[in-house]
Amino acid sequence: MRAIFFFVIGAGLAVAASAAAVELRPIEVRKGTAGLEAAPLSVTNATSGPIVCTAEMAHWYSAELGQARPGARAEIRLWRDPSDGAFVALNASEDNLPIEKLWCGFEGRSYETRGEITLDRGAPAGSARSVTCEEQGGRLVCS
Repeated sequence: MRAIFFFVIGAGLAVAASAAAVELRPIEVRKGTAGLEAAPLSVTNATSGPIVCTAEMAHWYSAELGQARPGARAEIRLWRDPSDGAFVALNASEDNLPIEKLWCGFEGRSYETRGEITLDRGAPAGSARSVTCEEQGGRLVCS
């Protein structure tokens, strides 16, 4: 039997808490580049300010992958899984971090000024990609 408790918060909002335990179990994290194809990305900064390129790994986690000063390029090491087309970045432990979104924006306010970079899951094996980021209306456009 499961015990359920109700707590009243504020103006009548009820939240249920259960006394049942949650089962925790390890998950397998893919490591290294075995079975992956290199999919390097070169981002040229054609603006007058520094930019930062960031990947969203999950709805709650993002990581900076590169920076570029005006007129310079950020060389971003990405990998692609040919079995499903998923793009990944590696952390310092070589854990595969699947990328949901990738964007570049002005340093210090990269999310607010972001220009999204579309990753092509159907790209040919081993293909490198180059994009240029330009400012348009206070935001970046990367193509």
